[in-house]
Amino acid sequence: MATHFSPASIKFLRDLAKHNDREWFEPRKPIYEKELKAPMLALIGEITEAMHDFAPDFIRPPQKTMMRIYRDIRFSKDKKPYKTNIAAWWARHGLEKTSGGGFYFHVTATEVHIAAGCYMPEKEQLLAIRRMLLERHEEYRSIVSSKKLLAAMQPFDGMKMTRGPKGFPAEHPGLDLIMQRQWGVSSRLPVDVALTPGLLKEIVKRFKLAEPLVSLLNGPLVERPRKALF
Repeated sequence: MATHFSPASIKFLRDLAKHNDREWFEPRKPIYEKELKAPMLALIGEITEAMHDFAPDFIRPPQKTMMRIYRDIRFSKDKKPYKTNIAAWWARHGLEKTSGGGFYFHVTATEVHIAAGCYMPEKEQLLAIRRMLLERHEEYRSIVSSKKLLAAMQPFDGMKMTRGPKGFPAEHPGLDLIMQRQWGVSSRLPVDVALTPGLLKEIVKRFKLAEPLVSLLNGPLVERPRKALF
């Protein structure tokens, strides 16, 4: 039977949202380890195994795929120390330390969120994707408008700029895509899905449908092999 979460897992996340402080979390850390971390690592392993068939460049150990529950509060006004979700991010080989395209899901006390794409590209990556869209905007539109993908996921709103970026033609047919700051698709499911063995199938199905989009976005970001000098 595929790994899934328990009612105790969701209760922990619900309680954490109400008591987001170390005094509450620390004595309950064993509950977190048993009800959330352990099943999450097992589920990631099962998802990763399925990804061998359609996204082999994203295969990583579960411990490197699961995201920390601890928030980075160094530069945030919100000093709550913990995230109120449990999440995983599959980065492409060679892009692990950047913000290239990848696959993501998280579980909160109220939903399962599944996404794929490029969410926070670095400055150089942003430019590279925009240049790619000058030539391949029709291909991008074809992928995100496919019936199967749209039945399962919806495109990001893209955090669109108010005007086109400098250096790009104002009348270009792909300008609406070039004006975006992020590209991808996502889906939000009821949290009850996380309590069933069908959770694995729901995630893998969406990752597989979104793979062509992730591959397109990563194309200009992956380092090209250097030509031999001799």
